[in-house]
Amino acid sequence: MPILIASPTRVTAAGNKPKIIEEFIGRVNNGEARLSVAHMRSPGGWIEPGQTPEFDEFTLVLAGTLRVEYEGGALDVNAGQAVVTRAGEWVRYSTPGTEGANYIAACLPAFSPQTVHRDLT
Repeated sequence: MPILIASPTRVTAAGNKPKIIEEFIGRVNNGEARLSVAHMRSPGGWIEPGQTPEFDEFTLVLAGTLRVEYEGGALDVNAGQAVVTRAGEWVRYSTPGTEGANYIAACLPAFSPQTVHRDLT
């Protein structure tokens, strides 16, 4: 039988400015450990600490630009584009443009604060 997810749960975000994370599917909202799906809205100038997660992340940008730094470079992912980052790779997300970004992130397995491994600095 299908299961309706009636509403998301707001999750606290890391970074220098307030960012809205609404988890629809995942450990927090419905106890799903296999996959998480969240709607993210970050303001212009937002940047989070780098991370070396234990999960793959699939990100679809709906509006604005999301910057993804990685060892050796950076990608700007614009509205209508997507990016895949792999478990074990160091990455850092930010929204350097004034308009910020609106995007959907899916993590496999589900996001967890214990498996994101954020940089300490």
